[in-house]
Amino acid sequence: MATKDAPPRWDRRMQQRLARGEAAALGELYDRFASLVHGLAHRVLCDEEAADGITREVFVHVWENPDAYDPKQGPLRSWVATLTHRLAVQRLRATETEALERAGQGSSEELERRVHRASVAARADYIVTSMPTPLRLALERAYFQRRDYRQTAADLGITEDEARRRLRLGLQLLSTAHEPGPPPEYGGTR
Repeated sequence: MATKDAPPRWDRRMQQRLARGEAAALGELYDRFASLVHGLAHRVLCDEEAADGITREVFVHVWENPDAYDPKQGPLRSWVATLTHRLAVQRLRATETEALERAGQGSSEELERRVHRASVAARADYIVTSMPTPLRLALERAYFQRRDYRQTAADLGITEDEARRRLRLGLQLLSTAHEPGPPPEYGGTR
């Protein structure tokens, strides 16, 4: 498992390749993270076209500023997600402020509530998609399929204690969606 001092080898290599200007590295990065970036942007903005624009902005930023990523601060995936979130929230604030001014209504508090709700939803989506498959499967069974922990255990072929453990850990990770800052990494590393 990667620690703060030893980021995943792929992340370090990718950052070095981007810094050297390897176009193939950008293609690999895009293939790996485009759906994450677009999904987070869409979750915040609720607009396909705007999400496409944010996706382009994120990868242009990564291409033009590869040294902005510090592997010692955490995984490349988290950095890209945080960058996406920041750009999407900036776009949402600008768009909403413009709309409120045109309409002559609303307040900055309402705008901040909208931004906060979108941010929490995007973080929750990121947390769920980033958690290990066993945790995600247990949560999906319990919450989307309305299965209790016993049924979840039977569905997954695990013990009831293990089902409860997976559900508890998954919910603990999800509970951080309301906290400011980058999403947590599984295992407690950031």
